[in-house]
Amino acid sequence: MFFDDVKSRRSVRTFDGKGLTAEVIEDLENYSKTTTNPYNIPITYTFLDAKEHGLSSPVLSGERCYVTAKIKKEKNADVAYGYSFEDFLMYAVSKNLGTVWIGGTMPRDKFEKASNLAEDEIMPCISPLGVPAEKMGVKEVLMRKGVKADSRFDFSDLFFKDSFDTPLSENDAKNIGIYSALEAVRFAPSAVNKQPWRAVVTESAIHFFEKKDRGYDNGVYDLQKVDVGIAMYHFERECKENGVNVSFTLSNPNISLPENTEYIASYTLV
Repeated sequence: MFFDDVKSRRSVRTFDGKGLTAEVIEDLENYSKTTTNPYNIPITYTFLDAKEHGLSSPVLSGERCYVTAKIKKEKNADVAYGYSFEDFLMYAVSKNLGTVWIGGTMPRDKFEKASNLAEDEIMPCISPLGVPAEKMGVKEVLMRKGVKADSRFDFSDLFFKDSFDTPLSENDAKNIGIYSALEAVRFAPSAVNKQPWRAVVTESAIHFFEKKDRGYDNGVYDLQKVDVGIAMYHFERECKENGVNVSFTLSNPNISLPENTEYIASYTLV
């Protein structure tokens, strides 16, 4: 089940060093061609052998394979990117493979060259792919401790009823039928575990927002918008698994916003 994978999934940075079989790579490549996003912006995946291309990351060990994803520069591309790439990575997780979103701790120029990144494309993140090692390395343990990787904001800090003035109760979410979907959002991965997504639930819609932190928007793409795209994928996927029909829309509710908060997208209850 998707929610079980969400709860058990962790960012893996230490791998067994054995790489993946051709059959596993082929299966992943086939799935990558099926990923979509609500904005209908195509995304292209490239599977890279680490040794062949001289690729590495200082926060990883034992990785033999990487996957990169690139998308055309256009409005909402970063949100769409997060949605689609998370779709792919959760498929890899369902196959018991280790993954981790990497947006900064890598020689970006080498990965962009190996992925044949064009001038009209962006490639915010990459991920290693492989079988997790039996034991986490020292670097991984320290990094997880540094970002408090196993902690999440409380439900009431992320989700609100009608406006940002009133926290959404778990009982209200259960009555609407979206509690597990919001919990899937709460446990989504994000850059440095900032959890920048917020959602306001009204009578007929769920509105997603970005709570901005400094240092994540480079003027070309915003890593925290990528994070909101990840959260939106978790929400929509868990709704579908529970038979809750939602429809994507860009319908700003025009409610009063806290400082550094931006409307992203909405889902209406069908």
